[in-house]
Amino acid sequence: MTNTDDKRNEIVSTLEGLISILEDGKLGYTNAAEHVENAAFKVDFMQYARERALFVVEIQDEINRLGKSTDTSGGGALGALHRTWIDIKSTFTSGDTESIINACITGEEAAIEKYEAALQNEALDQNQIAMLTNQLNSVRAILMKLNVNS
Repeated sequence: MTNTDDKRNEIVSTLEGLISILEDGKLGYTNAAEHVENAAFKVDFMQYARERALFVVEIQDEINRLGKSTDTSGGGALGALHRTWIDIKSTFTSGDTESIINACITGEEAAIEKYEAALQNEALDQNQIAMLTNQLNSVRAILMKLNVNS
């Protein structure tokens, strides 16, 4: 394997990790929208889920550009725990907006950590860094909105 292949595989692995947490966020926000009673939060959560789906497509396009295929079956372990936590909290406290928002905050904090770690990958090129930085800034903005509402 050449250094170019190693670098490409490292980038793809990093991007696939982000896809995993974005899929988790998309599912988490969809779940949150189904359980929250406040109509404004329902709209916001569905918008956040759509944004995560768009981020996934952007990253998949980048992976495909690198000559690799993408497999988006399921989410990561951390996200699975996050979704399960939302499911459990929602079962016991259906419509408890504060608990649902707190679960979303936890998910956003995990996403920010994943993005910050990904951006430390020195193999990323400037276009990849710009794309991930824009996505990270959006996630941070949503976290700020959630914190204001919690």
